[in-house]
Amino acid sequence: MTTDTEEPALTVDELAARAGVTVRTVRFYSTKGLLPPPVIGPRRVGHYSEAHLARLALIEELQHQGMTLAAIERHLQQLPSDLSAQDLALHRAVVASWAPDAAEAVTRGELERRAGRPLTEEEVDRLVAMDVVTREADTFRVDPGLLRLGVQLLDVPIAHEAVLAARTVLLEHSRAAAHELSTLLREAVGERNSVAAVKSLSAHMQPLVVQALLTTFQRSLKEELREWLKES
Repeated sequence: MTTDTEEPALTVDELAARAGVTVRTVRFYSTKGLLPPPVIGPRRVGHYSEAHLARLALIEELQHQGMTLAAIERHLQQLPSDLSAQDLALHRAVVASWAPDAAEAVTRGELERRAGRPLTEEEVDRLVAMDVVTREADTFRVDPGLLRLGVQLLDVPIAHEAVLAARTVLLEHSRAAAHELSTLLREAVGERNSVAAVKSLSAHMQPLVVQALLTTFQRSLKEELREWLKES
């Protein structure tokens, strides 16, 4: 089933499962105005879009950063009301980039709960291969932020080898960009190359650099896709 905008429609149960939260949590966020209302379909059943899912993921990420519901509400009110699921995912990526490494040891049941769906052994193996999950005796060590991305990649209609190759490309280029940018920052500090000066410059520049990298990459990828479609 789809909504009037031809987006995939999710029931509240499906939305909660995909997001890895409870239905009660979804309804609580809705009553607080953090989630827009669903599209009401036949038999008065509410249906949610991918944008709802992306907004819910952003809310969870902001809570993970320690923001109160009141602060999250103010934050969301500052965002354009017509942001797409992709735009919301980009915004969440910026927010998540400030989260400290928070790998946790979880059981298989907890892993699936956080993934928002049952996972086959093959899917767990793929998550391990992507370094999203690490097997540890009877538990799994997982970074909550990476898990959501990894689970989404499980449904991408390309070969697993291509996903791993793409990961390698991203790591290599991001490390090269980070090295060149850090060199520029060191030169900018110059003779004031003290720990305090470096930390101060990093605190001011890092948010801008992360935002710039994500935005320019997104635009560059769109341009590449447009050129690819022209040649098809």
